[in-house]
Amino acid sequence: MEVAFYISAAIAVLATLRVITHTNPVHALLYLIVSLLAISGVFFSLGAYFAAALEIIVYAGAIMVLFVFVVMMLNLGDKVNNQERDWLKPSVWIGPAALCLVLLVIICIGIYSAAGQPIHGEMVDAKLVGIALFGPYVLAVELASMLLLAGLVVAYHLGRENKSAEASINKTEEQA
Repeated sequence: MEVAFYISAAIAVLATLRVITHTNPVHALLYLIVSLLAISGVFFSLGAYFAAALEIIVYAGAIMVLFVFVVMMLNLGDKVNNQERDWLKPSVWIGPAALCLVLLVIICIGIYSAAGQPIHGEMVDAKLVGIALFGPYVLAVELASMLLLAGLVVAYHLGRENKSAEASINKTEEQA
């Protein structure tokens, strides 16, 4: 499982660098999903199966859906059809798909190699996780939720301001 840790960590670093350096928000979101899946692979290789499942369900699932909706909301306009055609090109999906395929192979090998071995460690149920999150870590959880909410509100207002500015420019051009 040590090899799986290093490969997952390398994929997480590469995908995160692609998130930072990409100018297209949809491409960056694809690489962010790959990065979150790679981090769950790191948790899986360390034996933290519950944390890996939470990483996939909460971050790669729910929060990424929120980000995709925000990006979709910001990309409204006349150029949407051309952008969607560009996003559906195979060249866009090759990088994230290849990294996800490597992660899938690593996880399958890990599951296959751990099939006959007992899992060592203490069983953690959802109640203990809830107590930990809303006990000593309640401030961090609430700050993270406020940060996500603030990011959503800012993205919405930035998108609206650009659309209203474009509409006023178009009206002035039509009047002239």
